[in-house]
Amino acid sequence: MSEIRKMRAAVLLLGCLLLTGIFAGCGKKEETPANTVSVYYINKEETKITAVEKEPEGDTLSKQAEWGISQLKENPVELSLRSPISGFAINSWNVKDDQLVLDMSVEYKKLSPSSEVLVRAAIVRTMTQLEGISYVSVTVGGEALTDSLGNVVGPMTADLFIDNAGNEINAYEKTRLLLYFTNESGERLIGVQTKPVVYSSNISMEKLVVERLIAGPDAENEELYPVINPATKVLGVTVKDGTCYVNLDNGFLTQTYNVSAEVQIYSIVNSLVELSNINKVQIAVNGNTDLIFREKISLSNVFDRNLDLVYETEELQS
Repeated sequence: MSEIRKMRAAVLLLGCLLLTGIFAGCGKKEETPANTVSVYYINKEETKITAVEKEPEGDTLSKQAEWGISQLKENPVELSLRSPISGFAINSWNVKDDQLVLDMSVEYKKLSPSSEVLVRAAIVRTMTQLEGISYVSVTVGGEALTDSLGNVVGPMTADLFIDNAGNEINAYEKTRLLLYFTNESGERLIGVQTKPVVYSSNISMEKLVVERLIAGPDAENEELYPVINPATKVLGVTVKDGTCYVNLDNGFLTQTYNVSAEVQIYSIVNSLVELSNINKVQIAVNGNTDLIFREKISLSNVFDRNLDLVYETEELQS
């Protein structure tokens, strides 16, 4: 691997560590026992972050934020883990609206690209669990944080950091996905090019697409509506001879949103067929294709792209 590729792989560890292990899941705030917060620490090998459940303290957001930061500064009792705030200091912090802004000391710039991403991941995934904090921004010495490629790192949400079911970090890639969600009526599809997503090479692009569809569109885009029950679990995604086989659990059969059966099916199909290696899609539920989805569509079918349902395609700016 060339030096540029090595640097890019390390840097692109940047936004996220993918979809079900190093961080748990993609999407909103994590499910933890009542009245607890998952405080994230870095393992000694610096390959992942691990959650430790703790009871938050403080009766105001400011006090809870102070508590959260103090927990991140302290080394946990587990000897295999360390504090993410190590080797640098937090000069100041404040919460405005739903955003926590942290200003780090200049020593922060000495972190290696891989360590720096883990630090941000631990901080963001911990602090955004507090009610009233949806975003975390980082500055260094009062200046905007940039990655090693010179890109400004803006406000971060928990679902920016996606992981790969607990496997150790290999290489990271950066991509934008064209996903199909629905409009307010639930009768048409809207294609949207996502903001850049950094993902581990340990997860297939096909699974990434399905997981992002289940997570739903970014809340900031009010014209887009989710299609798939967010409780749906991905049991498997494979590709053979240009056909993508998607296996979902029973959650897919539960109609959570007011969308047509066709929109649900072709949200998945159209999004996957946007990938260059996929021409057709078959969907199974618990491995079974001998089903009539919502009494309308046979899952024994192998589906082609359906552009008749597409209302428009738009691009979100990064």
